[in-house]
Amino acid sequence: MHVTGTVPPPAPDPQETPAAPAPDTTRHARRFGLPVATALVMGNIIGGGIFLLPASVAPFGTISLLAFGVLTVGAIALALVFGRLAARDPRTGGPYVYAREAFGDFAGFLAAWAYWITTWVSNAALAVAAVGYLDVLIPVNDHRWTACLAALVIQWLPALANFAGSRYVGAVQLVSTVLKFAPLLLVAVGGLFFFDADNLGPFNASGSSGIGAVSAAAAILLFSYLGVESAAVSAGEVKDPRRTVGRATVIGTAGAALVYLLGTLSVFGTVAHDRLIASAAPFSDAVNAMFGGAWGGWAVALAALVSMTGCLNGWTLLSAQTPYAAAKDGLFPAAFARKRRGVPTVGVGVTVVLASLLTVYNYTSGSAKVFEVLVLVTTFTATVPYLLATAAQLFHLVSGQGEKVDRARLARDGVIAAVAAAFSLWLVAGAGYAAVYQGVLFLFAGVLVYAVMAARRRRAEGPAGP
Repeated sequence: MHVTGTVPPPAPDPQETPAAPAPDTTRHARRFGLPVATALVMGNIIGGGIFLLPASVAPFGTISLLAFGVLTVGAIALALVFGRLAARDPRTGGPYVYAREAFGDFAGFLAAWAYWITTWVSNAALAVAAVGYLDVLIPVNDHRWTACLAALVIQWLPALANFAGSRYVGAVQLVSTVLKFAPLLLVAVGGLFFFDADNLGPFNASGSSGIGAVSAAAAILLFSYLGVESAAVSAGEVKDPRRTVGRATVIGTAGAALVYLLGTLSVFGTVAHDRLIASAAPFSDAVNAMFGGAWGGWAVALAALVSMTGCLNGWTLLSAQTPYAAAKDGLFPAAFARKRRGVPTVGVGVTVVLASLLTVYNYTSGSAKVFEVLVLVTTFTATVPYLLATAAQLFHLVSGQGEKVDRARLARDGVIAAVAAAFSLWLVAGAGYAAVYQGVLFLFAGVLVYAVMAARRRRAEGPAGP
């Protein structure tokens, strides 16, 4: 029985089950295999932030690596939860599907609404940040309208790949992931050969207690793992999703964590601590220290630009998948349920337009303060689907629904779900009071949208029986 008492969700759409053929069998639509699904997860987790991450945590000392390890455990636990939930229900929508199936329409809508806000605001933020790296290669920041145009182009190119079909989305994601990991692995692995322990600096440079330093470093690192849900959200476009989604999620999350840890460690060991704290391009400094010369800045800027473009490609697809799933259930406008060449094109179009408007507003306002507040809000809204999905897993485990499992497996899944829940709550705490406050206002605005959609759905169904 559903907690909310709403109409139980319909049976899974035959087009969304693994045994059914793909909704669109044209040459432009193609379901993702394990390599592309893994690239989607890794590419969406690792954007451009990694190129500044070592300098961001350097003031805390090498204790920040411990914070990385703790967060990695939480992120992998969340990845395992998504894998288990996708095996139970492999439909497109991810957290939306899991929350609605467990708790009813309202919880499902909140998951979809919060996730949708996260995606299009984050896309605008990624595009604006990418302009900074593009400026190293081509001067575009000399005038704000030139920078604005560049940001819009960076957003619309991945959108065009999505409009072309899921086949092209997968190809762009795979190629961009390979291209951006080449320089990252060069530093992450190559830096170990140039490692000098004297560069590490103090273990705890913050002056606070060990627990305080770990928590402070974690607050900066927490959002580095957003995107673990990528394969689950696109489960309907994945081959054999019951098996592939879980594997891709865990492999992609573990791979991203390995790159984060090795990359940060290598930069710590190749760039002197006092210089790293003040560095604006830590990976560039690491490359220059390893090989000499001054070409590191250009190389890292190019890698960051590729990284962000690939990240935008994946997030643009995800921004349309959750509204697509909600629209099929009557909780989002019906137009969002239209698919062409394996991609919900209306969702892609609406998302890129909203992100573009926010980008233009950022450049015309003359101040990035409002824009930065909105970006911080997404760090809260992203955790709402995580918490609801984790709660759905706990609900299934405690209620005993689904396939029967032995006690050992039940205990293991319970521990994993508890760790994932703690990780999700830690994400909320790390967002800060202001972001949580603003994020709740965004959620309450969604309640009004839900009221309208629920009323329209009730009217379409006709009067209830006696």
